[in-house]
Amino acid sequence: MTTTTKTHFTSGAEVLYLSFELGARTWKLAFTVGLGQKPRLKNVAAGALDALTREIRVAKQRFELPAEAAVVSCYEAGPDGFWLHRWLQSQAIRSHVVDSSSIEVNRRGRRAKSDRLDATKLADMLVRYCLGETRVWRIVQAPTPEQEDARQLHREIECMQHDRRQLASRIEGLLITLGVQATVNHRFGARLPHLRQPDGTPLPAGMVARLEREFERWQLVHRQQLAAERECKQQAQQEAAKTPDMQRLLMLRGVGPKGAWLLLREGLTWRKFRNRREVASMAGLVPTPYQSGTIHREQGISKAGNARVRTLLVELAWGWLRFQPQSALTQWYYRRFGSGNSRGRKVGIVALARKLLIALWRCAAHGEVPGGAVTVDWQGKFTRSKTRPAAA
Repeated sequence: MTTTTKTHFTSGAEVLYLSFELGARTWKLAFTVGLGQKPRLKNVAAGALDALTREIRVAKQRFELPAEAAVVSCYEAGPDGFWLHRWLQSQAIRSHVVDSSSIEVNRRGRRAKSDRLDATKLADMLVRYCLGETRVWRIVQAPTPEQEDARQLHREIECMQHDRRQLASRIEGLLITLGVQATVNHRFGARLPHLRQPDGTPLPAGMVARLEREFERWQLVHRQQLAAERECKQQAQQEAAKTPDMQRLLMLRGVGPKGAWLLLREGLTWRKFRNRREVASMAGLVPTPYQSGTIHREQGISKAGNARVRTLLVELAWGWLRFQPQSALTQWYYRRFGSGNSRGRKVGIVALARKLLIALWRCAAHGEVPGGAVTVDWQGKFTRSKTRPAAA
């Protein structure tokens, strides 16, 4: 028979703490009631919510807690997403989704690691966090189902762009093995029968058949990408017509519909930022200094954030230099990095990207236009010029 010894409990309230170590087949559960209490470990099948509810009820009985005692839980953000977080909240369970990279670990190169140890450590850190030690880790702001669903379109476009580049590289690589160089675009199918090897002979029949099949895949992805990009532009135009945040971003010269759409969908305004440091942290644009005794060096940005937002901000920063030459951000960049070499300018563009992200957040969330920035009519960014030369 399993027995549980209840030792010193550091909290005055009767709370059951629960940590998850999520796996593809099983979940490791760790229950405790406070610091100094050895966690009660149990395994349930992944996604078995009935078994989870039963284990919570049994844990309350083992720890001699009333049935109505509060339950606080946590698990690491990962492939399982936020559905478990929402279900726990629907069951009146206070849930925390933890940023995995923010969890403190032993700095030894070789250390013991298992689901049991991870679940136990998470349970101990959960108690410390609830008792006021908020710096023990970082909590992920979970999106609503609507906010999470709104991020699917532009992420799908990103995946299709990657697939199309991969297919094009594969086709070009196959041709190079025969000494043939060709660019893959929508005209490639018409040019394929006329390609010749260096000695003038046609391509082998087996290679031609494979190239045709690869190009059909490329065409399918290309059509899907174009359709998704049209849908993205339509939704961005509809949202801009009724969303002030979108309008404020589009009024800035150098910020297009796609960039504004991605920033807002990835949480520039729906995330509850308290200061500019949290905004930069969202994209991983945070410095990581290393200081120990007489050693002082900068390790670069942390990159512990949204990679697609970080990539977009670097692109927007280069465009900002071109389209906003009189802005305060551009003038700062040229004063600080304009006289340096190419490497220094590339480092400087990352610093500009951080400042630009903060400026765009203040513009979208609070209506503060960046200093010296030129504004334009946002509706003009959705209309193409149809002016053509008059017929003779």
